[in-house]
Amino acid sequence: MTALRSAMVYLGLAEDDKRYDDYDEYVDEYDVPGHEMAPGEPSAEVTPIRRVQAAPAVRDVEVTQMNRITTIHPSTYNDARAIGESFRSNTPVIMNLTDMDDSDAKRLVDFAAGLVFGLHGSIERVTNKVFLLSPEHIEVDAEGGDTPQARGLFNQS
Repeated sequence: MTALRSAMVYLGLAEDDKRYDDYDEYVDEYDVPGHEMAPGEPSAEVTPIRRVQAAPAVRDVEVTQMNRITTIHPSTYNDARAIGESFRSNTPVIMNLTDMDDSDAKRLVDFAAGLVFGLHGSIERVTNKVFLLSPEHIEVDAEGGDTPQARGLFNQS
């Protein structure tokens, strides 16, 4: 029994089964360095692997004229799917959380922050419980014409 096998048995990771002790010393004749094919041994041709072009990691967003904004009034966290599907189709979403309790509203804002981060959008607080989620091709100007902030993670504090 090899030292590794003994350690595995000691730690309880393997059973102490004597039937397999003879297999520890097995060496495949084709794995031995310097082994050459004898005449008459079958050989196989090597087929080259075709490389397929992978899709680019950065996708181009089709910029279209914005003609719709979706307003969603979720009552439970289960309404997050409707928010995600609307935002994923490059539609700005107004998320009104006034009908939700604070803990579910916070979870939904966390979900929305992850959604806009993953899709390179932005999230803006309109009022205490109303948020605007805008896709990456939409720019939102704040009141007073301030310069837009860099798109980063949304801080709820």
